[in-house]
Amino acid sequence: MPTSSYPRHPAPPITPRFGATVSRRAAERLLAGHVWVYQSDVLAMGGPGGKEEAVAPGLVPVHDQGGRMLGTALWSPTSQISLRLVSREHLDPTAWIPLLRQRLQAAFERREALLDEGTDSCRLVFSEADELPGIIIDKYAGIAVFQLLAAGLDTAAVREAVVEELSTGIAGLRTVLERPDPRIRELESLAAPALGPLWSATGPLEDAETANEFRLNGLRFHHDSNAGQKTGAFLDQRLNYRLAAQYGHGEALDVCTYQGGFALHLATTCRSVTGLDTSEAALEVAERNLELNREALGGIEVDWVKGDAFAVLRDWSDNGSEYDTIVLDPPAFAKTKRAADNAMRGYKELNLRAFQMLRPGGTLVTCSCSHHVSLQDFQDVVAAAAGDAGRRVRLVERTGAALDHPVILTIPETEYLKCLVLEVE
Repeated sequence: MPTSSYPRHPAPPITPRFGATVSRRAAERLLAGHVWVYQSDVLAMGGPGGKEEAVAPGLVPVHDQGGRMLGTALWSPTSQISLRLVSREHLDPTAWIPLLRQRLQAAFERREALLDEGTDSCRLVFSEADELPGIIIDKYAGIAVFQLLAAGLDTAAVREAVVEELSTGIAGLRTVLERPDPRIRELESLAAPALGPLWSATGPLEDAETANEFRLNGLRFHHDSNAGQKTGAFLDQRLNYRLAAQYGHGEALDVCTYQGGFALHLATTCRSVTGLDTSEAALEVAERNLELNREALGGIEVDWVKGDAFAVLRDWSDNGSEYDTIVLDPPAFAKTKRAADNAMRGYKELNLRAFQMLRPGGTLVTCSCSHHVSLQDFQDVVAAAAGDAGRRVRLVERTGAALDHPVILTIPETEYLKCLVLEVE
């Protein structure tokens, strides 16, 4: 039987104290190495005098029901993730910003070896994976875009630290911007940040560069910090882009191409490429990215098709369309645990259609970025689709996000992206 280091005797009554008192379940989760406490596991919240009262977002000590100190966390009163641990000891508020700066510097140093002539962009900070819960920073050549995703981070001191560490610690940086996630801002009850750049190396903020070109794997891409999804583009697929180019051949189809990341990489090795996406705006950027790379691609054309992936693949497979290489990179189907079942049905349908359209000896690169769908569940649903299509499938590569999105074993949420490279007989 599995055992726990946490005592199983009845919990003592809660003694009023400053900070959060959490349930046994939450305490065990923290002791096992995670850093989140959900709203349902916060049993009491006390003000500085220990009296239960509303506490503003910020740093608070965290205790179990017996009074044992579990660490110090960022407190977000309205979020489902109410506490995000930043230290497993008592952290004086005056030490928080210096610690934040140290962790930013360490995160930047970890990425230095990942950048080279062919790739000048990466994720500089990946939230919990860099001991900076709620902070995301992406670098697109000379532009850095950051997000603060927790109410406890929504302070002038945190923003000042992030901007200063970026401007002094990242060579060649020209602009620093904050781009909030509208959905998270609503969940966390965050105020709208100031519009426009927060720092510029080239002059007045109103003249700062907010759009540019960046490089991944030797290819060039447009980036506009005020448009697109997340911070503007997807950097986590960098290694999988290379794998698609490595194994791709013949006629290729990139499903949910967005701004053409996989499609343009496929064009370096495939005879012809079609990119499919439901967003006309994304396909317009994809076409601009194609223009940037025409010389490098040796004149290979990419056809862009606007349409719903499910409807188009159904029609094409029913009509006997065939390809040698297909990439499936849909958006996250399961943003909550309750959506996982529907997500599995979506993955099953897309992969089934892909198997039906692949010629013998074809390659399927299939991805899931839904954390709530595990690697095993994703692999199982792809296998079920292969069985229904009557195809024998060989696993060639099994990968995840690029190395600038590190995985922490005790925080499974950091391992969200799954990618399977398959050979289809």
